Amino acid sequence: MNTASSTTPAHTRAEPRARFGDLLAAEWIKFWSLRSISWVLGLSALAIVAANLKSALYTRDHYTPGEGDPAVMAQVALNDAFNLASADILMLVAGGLGAIVIAGEYATGLIRTTLAAVPDRRAVIAAKACVLAAVLFGYGVLTVGVSFGASQAILSEAGIGQSVTDPTALRYVAAAVLFGPVCALVGLGLGTLVRHSAGAVVGTVVVLFFVPSLVTERYRWSADLLHALPLPAWQRLARTTLAGLRPSEYPATVAGSWVTFAVWSLASVAVAAVAVHRRDH
Repeated sequence: MNTASSTTPAHTRAEPRARFGDLLAAEWIKFWSLRSISWVLGLSALAIVAANLKSALYTRDHYTPGEGDPAVMAQVALNDAFNLASADILMLVAGGLGAIVIAGEYATGLIRTTLAAVPDRRAVIAAKACVLAAVLFGYGVLTVGVSFGASQAILSEAGIGQSVTDPTALRYVAAAVLFGPVCALVGLGLGTLVRHSAGAVVGTVVVLFFVPSLVTERYRWSADLLHALPLPAWQRLARTTLAGLRPSEYPATVAGSWVTFAVWSLASVAVAAVAVHRRDH
């Protein structure tokens, strides 16, 4: 009497399911496999620090201690730590990297290998988003931290240097540090939808950079749209005093700006996960 063997042939055994830690490690290796990423991050960090130090030196050389409203001068000092030009550089670099990280895989066909090895497509996107956000967070901590410390040391000579322990200064620094990961995740979401490197980068630039210039606070609907965009949200978080600003009937709020950061980040990852899950089966 023949009996079926209870053993399963080695070639039919299911491969062990990849753990999320394994996905993180794989995405980390893939992220740094392009040498250009290190150059882009390094050179852009130098550009940001240099722009802010130049601004701080100008303020120090043209300010007489004791002049001006202390609250306004505190705002000026913080602006020299991370000015609008620096925010634009960070926004474009982070958004572009986020778009290329996923669109580049579609362009080279590597995404097919990744999705074949890991059936859980949403886990792949989650791992990619975690690595991207972590890198840009670290980049922001280093770049903004160096810029803040150096610029405030320069401005302390004029008596207006700020301490990071001050709540308003801490909020300013935190907003600048988190702005990079937010923009990177927006780029990731758009890159997953467009799937073409050049198109994804252009779309990211349009959404992050150009759309805010098309709306104003003149009407309620346009003000709500403006405040719901990442760049205006950062600008509100970076504004520690409203002195000297033109009054607005529909001003943005600090709490609303933090919500904008969170919503754009979570929504971008969700859009990417849904797009990859539906379109790649």
